[in-house]
Amino acid sequence: MEPRQITVIQASAVLVSTIIGVGVLALPLFAVRAADSGGPLVTFLAILLAFVGLSLITWLGIRFPDQSIISYSEVIIGKWLAWLGSLFIISFFAVLTSLTAREFGEVVVTSVLKSTPVEVTVIVMLLLAAISTRHGINTFAHIHTFYVPFLLIPVLVIAALSLKNAEAINLLPIWGNEQSGILKGTLTIAALFQGAFILTAVIPAMKHPEKAMKASFWGMAIAGGLYIIIVAATISVFGSEEIKQLLWPTLELAKATSLPANILERLDAAFLAVWVTAVFTTLFSSYFFTIYAISHLFRLREHKLFSYFILPFVFVMAMLPKSIIQMYQIIEDVGRIGLIITIVYPGLLLAVSILRKKRGNRVADKKVDQSN
Repeated sequence: MEPRQITVIQASAVLVSTIIGVGVLALPLFAVRAADSGGPLVTFLAILLAFVGLSLITWLGIRFPDQSIISYSEVIIGKWLAWLGSLFIISFFAVLTSLTAREFGEVVVTSVLKSTPVEVTVIVMLLLAAISTRHGINTFAHIHTFYVPFLLIPVLVIAALSLKNAEAINLLPIWGNEQSGILKGTLTIAALFQGAFILTAVIPAMKHPEKAMKASFWGMAIAGGLYIIIVAATISVFGSEEIKQLLWPTLELAKATSLPANILERLDAAFLAVWVTAVFTTLFSSYFFTIYAISHLFRLREHKLFSYFILPFVFVMAMLPKSIIQMYQIIEDVGRIGLIITIVYPGLLLAVSILRKKRGNRVADKKVDQSN
């Protein structure tokens, strides 16, 4: 096991760069379909729901500071039930990785490389993720921390510059015209935050695992705040009815935004460069967590063995959707089902661990400090 080196800031950075990913392009569309002008409200409700799930896994991580969810679930509910739960987790994140890669491929071949087969863009991104995951958890955290400023600053600049075309009336009424879709929309958008589950792998490597809740709060606040800004900016510029006709509203927002004095008339090229980085960090996390969970399930010391082993399986799953429309339908369905794995399952584990008074080794981090 690697020494505990990850700080609270690094853990927050991992959460931010993992959550902000491929879904940012279609996010305003999901929000508007749910509640028209109430998109920011739906996004806020989704953030609250996602934070509940993140709080559960953080609390579990603090109770078992030297173990991952794959390990401590066996302590809490027994080996066979835990194995079943772990297999669902691994399968879900493998599917999530494949869908992220496919969505990336579709956007690239539609917007930029129009003559390139989607298979090429998908396999290149998966190979990049596979190579990167051969490093340990501390290097993993450093990579995420490095990329966070490149994700946050450009998106905030684009959102701020777009406000010159904004109409505040497009955001009224705040609760939307149709409340019947709010629940479904909340679940769909909350699914975009499921990458935060990576924290279960990060906590055992944190210098101070007892401060993990602080990292969770800031990670969710920064990523969630950015999502609300994107949704509000897009709706205020285009209006809810026009957004329903767009496949990737956030990309259209970047196209409609220019720098002062027309230094750059359209910012979509710059935004796509940032978006590619965001996709990589999200894919990197889900791929890393998949092989990390497999190695822990089989009690292996290294996860490198599976870096290339799962690549063909993930690639085949990525190519299964026959069209963009079918892909997004699968993404929505898988995302909502995944909430059972990322919120309900940790909730059950936490409840059982409290009832059975199960805890991990509280002095694990003190022993590490003494040995340093």
